[in-house]
Parts: sequence; structure tokens; C-alpha cells
Amino acid sequence: MRIIVTGGAGFVGSHLCERWLDDGHDVLAVDNYATGRAENVEHLLANPRFELLAHNVTEPLEIAGDVDFIFHMACPASPVDYLALPIETMMVCSAGTKNMLDLARAKNAGFLLASTSECYGDPLEHPQKETYWGHVNPIGPRSVYDEAKRFAEALTMAYHREFGVATHIVRIFNTYGPRMKLNDGRVAPNFIDQALRGRPITVYGDGSQTRSFCYVSDLVDGLTRLALSDEREPVNIGNPTELTILQFAETIQKLIGSDCPVARKPLPADDPKQRKPDITKARRLLGWEPKVGLEEGLRETIEYFRGVPEPTAVS
Repeated sequence: MRIIVTGGAGFVGSHLCERWLDDGHDVLAVDNYATGRAENVEHLLANPRFELLAHNVTEPLEIAGDVDFIFHMACPASPVDYLALPIETMMVCSAGTKNMLDLARAKNAGFLLASTSECYGDPLEHPQKETYWGHVNPIGPRSVYDEAKRFAEALTMAYHREFGVATHIVRIFNTYGPRMKLNDGRVAPNFIDQALRGRPITVYGDGSQTRSFCYVSDLVDGLTRLALSDEREPVNIGNPTELTILQFAETIQKLIGSDCPVARKPLPADDPKQRKPDITKARRLLGWEPKVGLEEGLRETIEYFRGVPEPTAVS
């Protein structure tokens, strides 16, 4: 098949490109490098079945020849990025999603929207099932991401119902692994970077808020299974093993052998207190569940970050 991955030079997108190339398909990665990095896919450039195109998907994309499937992964996904790029985030989820759905419709291609557990907001239901409508502040600072993704889901379902596009929607929970950016503000790279450099680990609030961390190879396997399925409504993909932020910090300290202290800061606005996926649907429909344990995945991630230089400050 010929596959398009928007955001293909991003953290998850680059791993997805790699997986589909390994499975024998042709892959076109599309990225404008707002948050993605060309070095994430440098090792793929020698493969004749891989193409890399610099393009902003908020502008229409014309592609010659057949296209069999589109993974729409493009979007700033960390709080640091989407709070710094609020309009761009909303546009890639609205105009960008429409452009990719139009392309899928024109090419009679399948389409998968990378949505997010942020659609559930600060949830009143725990764990979160796909049937839960969420508890989201529509005008808070995080709404540029939360509501943009909720709109993208609605638009995707509209294209399926109105035009019969073979769409899929995945709600991605916290994911970590190699190729994350050190300075993207997400908890895994933050904690690992701070522990490796012997700096205090920054914990927001009292650290009792919970998250569930899925290793990137498990996520990519879930995306692949969903793309090959007939399921049209949202499916959670994430690791249901829940732990507090403090427990996560302690695990990283143990694996690195660091005794750096914890520094506490105020909890950001609308930060979810609990986050845990109910993956009953993914187990039943896709035969999917995570296989990589937390310590195993963190060891791989820590090893990657040992070779990443500290970002230089911009004066």
C-alpha cells in the first residue's frame, strides 16, 4: 500500500513511518517541522519506499498517483507546544483535518485521526471509556488542544456519515519513548532530563495526580491494528497501569541511580487529576493490549536521552 503520515517527522509519526516501511509498504511523511524534526526520519531516507515532504497540511495537499491510507498525526501534542502555538494547533485540527479528509475522499483512501485522551478533559469518570463525553473547559488555556481535537473527531465522523469515507479515530493516552523532544514539557522527557543532569525533578501540585504511560511501540501497534479494522468510532489506545506522578518520578530516579530532590510547582490550569484508559474495546475489537512494561520502556527511553545534548538557550 501507499501510506501518508502527516506529522511524519514527529515523535509518534516517525515510529509509525518506520513500522509501515518495515511491513513492506510505501510511506510519504508530510511535516512542516513546527514541532517535528527531520532527524527523526533521517535513517529512513535511504529507503527507496520512503518520501519526506515539507508541507503545512492547513494548506490543501495535491498528491499524484494512488493513496491507500492516511494517518493524520500532525498537531502540536505537548502543553508547551500547543500553548505556544494556539492558533496553529486549532488550524491543523480544523483546516488540516478537512484537507486530509478531502484527500482521503478523492483517493478513496482510509483515514485515521490521531485524537487524544484530552478529549475527556479533567474526567469525572474513571477509568475513561469511549462512551464518556468528557469534562472540558471550552475556553481555558488547554482548550486550544482539547476542543480542537473534539472538533476534529466530529468532522471525521461527519465525513464518514456524509461521504462514506472509511475513517478511524484513536484517542491516544500518555505515550513515551525515543525521539521525544527534551524541552517539550511532557513528564517523561522532563523527569529523565532532570535526573540525568542531577537537577531537581519538577513535580506540579502534590504529585498525587495519576497518569498511565504507554511505550511508543505498543501505541504504534494499536494504531496499525485500528487502521486495518472496520471500527469507525473512537478507540482508546493506552496503558491502563496507573501510577501517581510522584511514583513515576521515583521510578526514573531508581533506574538512573539519581538522588536529585523533587521541586514542587503550582498545578497548571485545568490539569487532569486522573488519567487512565479503559481499553476493553481495544482488547475486544483489535486483540490489542500493551506488552512493554514501564521499567523496560523507560530503560530504552533513558538510553536514548543519554545521547541527546542539552538544548541551547536562545538569547
